[in-house]
Order: sequence, then C-alpha cells, then structure tokens
Amino acid sequence: MTQLLEKVLTEVQKLPPEQQDAIAAVILEELEDAQLWERAFSESQDKLSQLAQRVRTDINAGRIKKMDIDEL
Repeated sequence: MTQLLEKVLTEVQKLPPEQQDAIAAVILEELEDAQLWERAFSESQDKLSQLAQRVRTDINAGRIKKMDIDEL
C-alpha cells in the first residue's frame, strides 16, 4: 500500500461511520467505473484497428479532404 493511501485511510478512520461509508461508496464506484472502461476499451481493440486501417486506406486513396475548423 502506498504512503498516500495509508494516510488517507488513517484520516478516513477518524470520521463517523456514515462518512466512512460514503467515502467507501465513492471509491468503489470509481473502481467499478474504471473496470468497465478498461473492459470496454480492451474489447474494442479489433474494431479500432479496423477503423484505423480504413482511415489509412482512405487517406492513401485521396478520399480524405483536409479542412479548417471554419469549414466544418
């Protein structure tokens, strides 16, 4: 465990139980969200690679037009 995490946990332990539970709920929610994003990203690698290849093909074939932001 890192020193920072140890410091945080020490401070959290000083709080009333309902505040400890609120902080724990936020941390758990963040961890679950990070796991969802990681899983979604890892499961989309094949699709992202295919899209990137299609873009490269379009660029090489001259089907891509450079535009300024004002042209959008």
